[in-house]
Amino acid sequence: MDLGIEGRWAVVCAASKGLGKGCARALAREGVNLVINARGAEALEATAQELRQLNPAIEVRSVAGDVGQPDVRAALLAACPQVDILINNAGGPPPGDFRDWQREDWLRALELNMLTPIELIKATVDGMAERGFGRVVNITSSAVKAPIDILGLSNGARSGLTGFVAGLARQPRLAGRNVTINALLPGSFDTDRLRSTLGDDPETAAAESIKAIPAGRFGTPEEFGAFCAFICSAHAGYLTGQNLLLDGGAYPGAY
Repeated sequence: MDLGIEGRWAVVCAASKGLGKGCARALAREGVNLVINARGAEALEATAQELRQLNPAIEVRSVAGDVGQPDVRAALLAACPQVDILINNAGGPPPGDFRDWQREDWLRALELNMLTPIELIKATVDGMAERGFGRVVNITSSAVKAPIDILGLSNGARSGLTGFVAGLARQPRLAGRNVTINALLPGSFDTDRLRSTLGDDPETAAAESIKAIPAGRFGTPEEFGAFCAFICSAHAGYLTGQNLLLDGGAYPGAY
């Protein structure tokens, strides 16, 4: 299927590895020009080179730095001639017990996982509406649907973003101008981040985790990226304000 987005420009955050990289690769295959961001300059440039080789017809620009910082966001937006597609993505806050968290921990979580995506949305959606096309995808977490007790910082910050977007996405001046805002809620995907949580015996821990997934496996960044690319496509203009759970059936509810 031709997704109808060849020649568009996309900003993809946290794109040097994992799910962000999966999204960038899928968009590159569709002929989308990319401005990618991550904290580590070396890994980011390696990904940029990989994307250029994947599709020599596109332009790929990289902006290294913490997207939670205003100057990095400004540089990221300045590097993109026009933002047609915005993929908001950031690593989640650390797990723990809320009794141990200080005000600074909450502020950092909110800054990176709620306020930063909102700032990038604020900077881009009106231009999208003027041009009559725009796609925003917020990569959040399955914990938005089914909160995880030790991920309180993530539960709170990401749920705040979810509530904000639920209203914004339904504004007629956006939805009525072919600008959609949706969230992808990943479950367990085979990424470096997931592997880092599996402890000293990762193979055993992975096998135990997989038992709770009806699909019988972890997801892959490639399939996550392919789903993201479709949400960004010309065919997805009637889909907005939704939280789309990709977890291999792990969530047991009907709604």
